[in-house]
Amino acid sequence: MATPDWEAIESAYRAGSLPLRAIGEKYGINHATIIKKAKKEGWQRDLTEQVRTATNAKLTKSVTSKGNQAGVVTDEQIIEQASDEAASVVLAHREGLAAWRGITNKLRVFLEDTKITEDNHASMSRSITAGVDAQIKVIKAEREAYNIDSGEKHSSTDTLSDLMDSLSKG
Repeated sequence: MATPDWEAIESAYRAGSLPLRAIGEKYGINHATIIKKAKKEGWQRDLTEQVRTATNAKLTKSVTSKGNQAGVVTDEQIIEQASDEAASVVLAHREGLAAWRGITNKLRVFLEDTKITEDNHASMSRSITAGVDAQIKVIKAEREAYNIDSGEKHSSTDTLSDLMDSLSKG
C-alpha cells in the first residue's frame, strides 16, 4: 500500500473547498483517517471555519434584531451579501464540475475498453469527439471556477487540433 501524500491532503483540507470524502477519494484514503490526522497535527480548515463563524454571526444578528426596523444599508453590507451569493454560486459550480469530471472519466474508460470495429467506427468516432470536447469544457470550467490561470486569455476559437498540437509540443 502506497504512503498517502499527506502534504497534498493537508493543502486540500486547509483550503476547505472540497468535502472531506472528496479529498479522501482523490488521495485514496478514508476520510476518517484524514480527520484523525488533522486533529492530531492541529490542521485548520481555514476558509471553512471563517465561513462558519461569519454564518453564525449573521444568524445571531438576524435573531437578535428580528422585529427591529432595518437601518440604512451600508456599502459593507451590500458587498458582504453580494460576495456571499457569489461564493455560493461558485461552490455549487465546483460541485457540479466534479460530477461532470466523473462522467467524462467514465466515458473515457468505456471508450478505452471498447474495441473499434468496422460496424461501430463511425459511432465510436462521434463518441470520442464528444468525450474530448466534454473533457476540454470541464477542464476550462474548472480552471475558471478555481481561478487557475486567471490572468491568461484563452481564445474561444481554439480547436481540438490546436489543443492537440500544443499538447504534443509541451
